[in-house]
Amino acid sequence: MPTWWVAVRTCSSTCRWTCSRRAWRLVDRPGRDAERAASLLTQDLDELAEALDGYAGPLKVQVAGPWTLAASLWRPLGDRVLDDPGATRDVVASLTEGVAAYLGRVQRLVPGAELLLQMDEPSLTAVLAGRIRSESGYRVLRTPERGEAVAVLRQVLDQPGAEVGGVHTCAADPPVDVLVEAGAGLLSLDLAQVGRGRFEQVAAAVEAGRRLWAGVDAGAADPLEPLLRRWHEAGLPVAALGDVGLTPPCGLASSSPAGAQQVTRSLSQVASRLAEAAAT
Repeated sequence: MPTWWVAVRTCSSTCRWTCSRRAWRLVDRPGRDAERAASLLTQDLDELAEALDGYAGPLKVQVAGPWTLAASLWRPLGDRVLDDPGATRDVVASLTEGVAAYLGRVQRLVPGAELLLQMDEPSLTAVLAGRIRSESGYRVLRTPERGEAVAVLRQVLDQPGAEVGGVHTCAADPPVDVLVEAGAGLLSLDLAQVGRGRFEQVAAAVEAGRRLWAGVDAGAADPLEPLLRRWHEAGLPVAALGDVGLTPPCGLASSSPAGAQQVTRSLSQVASRLAEAAAT
């Protein structure tokens, strides 16, 4: 999912913003774009309630993570929120409160749902590596210490309204150890971006009880090959493959409705093959 769209949808539930000079900027009063986005979100939730009337079972709720949000939003008269520790704390506090309210809203609409919170953090790797640049492009914005990064992620993940809280990132070299330390119970990763060393961290997390949602290309000649290769290299038990979820590498937001249906059907077929592999 494009970073800006994740941020906009999340902000519609958590803070006041407007679109200014092609940037999403915090303001005292929401702009017309924010009002329109909030209206579209309400419309989406109404359609969700109608489609899932009477449903009981797991339901994923997706929001932007705090570091992606801090790297995407701009202060009213300054650079990105990330550059200001105080502004970052304010946005994280607002996000934490807004996500709790959002989960409550979804739960009321779908009472039988077991909510899984997925925080999208496509910018986390760049934030931790100090690769987010200023508006002018002449300097790099501040890089949070590991302790701050973990604490912020943990604060937003710790939601009583969610059965499980986890993180998705499709960026290269995802900081799996940071996510695990922050308490992510679910790791959703594009396996094409996870090297052997990082997958050792994934394997340790799986052995410790974390869930893995593996992002695979359902249209590839052998979509399970990256997962099975890494799995065997790490020495994980074959039977545990049955607990692995499959997802598109980077969501479906850029897909047409027909394209999304096709990808979902293809992934279902790949998941059946994975279940067969786990049973052998």
